Amino acid sequence: MPRYGRGRRKGCVVEGCGNRSVESVRMQLLIEGLSKTYPGDVRALDNITLTIPTGMFGLLGPNGAGKSTLMRTIATLQDADAGSIRLGDIDVLRNKSEIRRYLGYLPQEFGVYPRTSAVALLSHLASLKGVGGNAKQRKEIVDALLFRVNLYDVRHKAVATYSGGMRQRFGIAQALLGDPKLIIVDEPTAGLDPGERNRFYNLLSEVGESVVVILSTHIVEDVKELCQNMAIIHRGQLKFNGAPSAAESSMRGQVWSRSMSKQDLKTLEGYRVLSTKLIEGRPIVRIFSDVDPGNGFDVAEPNLEDAFFFHIQ
Repeated sequence: MPRYGRGRRKGCVVEGCGNRSVESVRMQLLIEGLSKTYPGDVRALDNITLTIPTGMFGLLGPNGAGKSTLMRTIATLQDADAGSIRLGDIDVLRNKSEIRRYLGYLPQEFGVYPRTSAVALLSHLASLKGVGGNAKQRKEIVDALLFRVNLYDVRHKAVATYSGGMRQRFGIAQALLGDPKLIIVDEPTAGLDPGERNRFYNLLSEVGESVVVILSTHIVEDVKELCQNMAIIHRGQLKFNGAPSAAESSMRGQVWSRSMSKQDLKTLEGYRVLSTKLIEGRPIVRIFSDVDPGNGFDVAEPNLEDAFFFHIQ
């Protein structure tokens, strides 16, 4: 087991890794009136305003909704046309070099050197980020991070040989370098098997106890299991902002369900269909209606998937 660095700072993600105490940056991200239009009059972000507190925050939306544009803008990888972003006292859009000291970013895909071990690559990234005052301190920080993400025993193996879940855990390790106050994670569980997905869930949940973690995904279950707060974005617009439980309860008494044959699906014209799933080969249809729709539909307990489909229609 690796030794941890001395002088643990309050709120530090890994002991000995911080450059400044957590009190100097209040754990809240404020986004106000953020807009971005691409060539061809494609409105990627349309006046987005959000307050994101400490903890896991889910950003839900279908592909092309504007999630990646928002994440890249927060991560200072592109500029906005209008609006502001603040992390505590830091103006994110105007002080990019400052916010990068407190930012951890795990993109959907990140490249690795084919023959480089996890410990060597993480040490290299730590050096680039200015983590650790000297080689000894940097080694302690790197070892501690690899231990935390359960990769210490395979630290000398090339990252290119890791499974998908192991790579994602390495991605979290590099995102945690430098005691970040804001971590952005983009589509992290795509392609992971159930076991790796659960391990990743547990790691993210632990990380989110002391910093702002934004989880961008189109997988409703990820947000349901991990996040205390969430937003739904569609066509660049904010459609919902609040707790997942609030999204569900807001639809109580308005979601109806019925099992039917595939031939009966053509009778659904005129209904607001939320989803159609096959269970044992037979369609289960869920619809939205303020009143009893009849036709064999029974009122159903709403779930987060219902709320998601409702807001993106």
